[in-house]
Amino acid sequence: MGLDLPSGGHLTHGFYTYSKAENTRKAVSATSVYFESLPYRVHPETGLIDFDKLAESAALFKPAMIVCGGSAYPRDWDYASFRKIADDNGSLLLCDMAHYSGLVATGEHASPFDFCDVVTTTTHKSLRGPRAGMIFYRKDARGFENKINQAVFPALQGGPHEHQIAAIATQLKEVMTPEFKEYAKQVKANSRALAKALTDKGYVLATGGTDNHLLLWDLRPTGITGSKMEKLCDEACITLNKNSVLGDRSAVSPGGVRVGTPALTSRGFKEADFVQVAEFLHRAVQLSIEIQATSGKKISDFNAALPNHEGVKQLRADVNAFATKFNMPGFDVAAMRY
Repeated sequence: MGLDLPSGGHLTHGFYTYSKAENTRKAVSATSVYFESLPYRVHPETGLIDFDKLAESAALFKPAMIVCGGSAYPRDWDYASFRKIADDNGSLLLCDMAHYSGLVATGEHASPFDFCDVVTTTTHKSLRGPRAGMIFYRKDARGFENKINQAVFPALQGGPHEHQIAAIATQLKEVMTPEFKEYAKQVKANSRALAKALTDKGYVLATGGTDNHLLLWDLRPTGITGSKMEKLCDEACITLNKNSVLGDRSAVSPGGVRVGTPALTSRGFKEADFVQVAEFLHRAVQLSIEIQATSGKKISDFNAALPNHEGVKQLRADVNAFATKFNMPGFDVAAMRY
């Protein structure tokens, strides 16, 4: 059992699509291709994980494993409640903290290690390291050590990537520094500032805000899709991604976008700067509404109208002018040319 994608979960946590008309399900990732999976969801009113429903479903489904952690859930995780439900049903508990492990490492997010049997993470998101991953497991009578080691090699991987291992070690050393801890604190402060700036403009965020490094923004009240917002922002040199929100029926054309703060925090952005970021995002929404009104609902027609639209060009110029004031690690921003 894993958190459903529109609730903030991840494709790899057992996600599948369901056709009501055909009464069929389509597996999306290996976790739903090779395993029988069942999603749990957030509460439709609060947007928070519905532990009562999870407990009911787990009692019927009896999962071999429950997965906590997600890719677009903007709140902290109640691992004790997950642990109780797992114990009540004889389930393993795995935490995928890939997206927020940088916050866990600095104490800015609840730690899963006291509650979970296995913890996994990538190292290139909020942890700010190379593209790689880590698996943590309990050495106990269930034999995780041999099973997991053999599953990694020789079952799934060949030769070790020593350069990535060295890069992980280098980054983990940085994680121990006061500077990284300050970065993690600022990530959360910036997320809260961005959330407030957007809600002050009347926009709807899942759960009404954030406790971590991301926002899940419900664009359905504006009449535009996450796909269109993503495309226009790409054209304006703003990086965010379309994302399913609760109630969505399509992951291809979802109703929301996910916005994160770690990258801009790494460039030196503070809370006041994210108020300006919110203004840029507001302009992107207004431009999307304007362009959709003339181009129609089809995404292909919308995309075709973007490159030559004067409003989009001006937004891109303003974004670039604002961003060049901040440090770009590894680059001399003043010497960059477009």
